Amino acid sequence: MTDSPRIVTAALIVIGDEILSGRTHDKNIAQVAAWLGIQGIRLAEVRVVADHTPAIVEAVNTLRARNHYLFTTGGIGPTHDDITVDAVAEALGVGVIVHPDARAILEGYYETRGGLTEARLRMARVPDGAELIPNRYTGAPGIRYDNVFLMAGVPQITAGMLDALSGTLEGGHKLLSETVGCWVQESEVADLLRQTEADFGACQIGSYPFWREGKSGANFVVRSTDAEELAACVRELARALDAMDRPAYPGGIE
Repeated sequence: MTDSPRIVTAALIVIGDEILSGRTHDKNIAQVAAWLGIQGIRLAEVRVVADHTPAIVEAVNTLRARNHYLFTTGGIGPTHDDITVDAVAEALGVGVIVHPDARAILEGYYETRGGLTEARLRMARVPDGAELIPNRYTGAPGIRYDNVFLMAGVPQITAGMLDALSGTLEGGHKLLSETVGCWVQESEVADLLRQTEADFGACQIGSYPFWREGKSGANFVVRSTDAEELAACVRELARALDAMDRPAYPGGIE
């Protein structure tokens, strides 16, 4: 008997009024998802919330309870509206302290940059009991408390924090994928897709339609944690499309 593949999931909360207003276009979702995939962790859900403490508290408590890991981006800077640390601490039921190591890091970073002001010291505040995530760009660290990870909203800084976490989290079976493209309307192959997915229980098939060159097409992304099952499903899907006189394009249609 084969053991069921272990699936490890994570959720992401993107925090910031500027995201919801459209003033800032989020770039962290894609990079967090890609990084998690490399770690063998599946991004299961994403929520965007305002800089509003009750909303952050509710999202943190909901998402950390049903996923192995929870990541947040945004709201850990030096200004009054950076409330993520306080909101997460409230959700966790702990107080907020100035982390001595974070303070020392910031003192060193700002020694030749005008000194450690009260505003800058806010970036050393963490939920009591938290650990730090290194930040090689601006010194101000990210924060880890149990399975919750607080990271910056600036994509470059977030990327650096993710890099510092690489290899430190327990992952599961990596989700693999292959793409098959076809010039066809989704409605023509809906039953085929449904039956193929049913025939290959370890696989999921996503359909992504497009309109190009004056005609309809779609890319079908087949995902599985089982490499052999994935390859067999892709072969059968391509065979079935060819049998309908709808040639399959391995790798998808760009």
